[in-house]
Amino acid sequence: MVRIRLRRIGLKGQPTYRIVAADKEAPRDGRFLEILGVYNPRTNPATIQLKEDRVYHWMKNGALPTESVEQIFKSAGVLDRFARFKKGEALETLVQEAAEAEAQRGATNRTRKD
Repeated sequence: MVRIRLRRIGLKGQPTYRIVAADKEAPRDGRFLEILGVYNPRTNPATIQLKEDRVYHWMKNGALPTESVEQIFKSAGVLDRFARFKKGEALETLVQEAAEAEAQRGATNRTRKD
């Protein structure tokens, strides 16, 4: 069974995570099938970068996200868009909508830092 989960990278005390598709029995930082994105909880707000088309592919084929990844997906709006994808909405429009939402989040992040 394939799970979508976090894989820790980064220095000691400075965690950053890759969101990966991995076999359920593989170790946390061990073998994985594909990198689906990056999550950095140390920034304010947390940085989330995803390859949504690949996330939809894996979830469509039965991969289940872990609880922590599910929370990340909810905050990024991926689960809502995936539900629309399952109902038959075009993948291109959903990916374009995700890119626009990411650009909007990036613009608000830059204004907060200034």
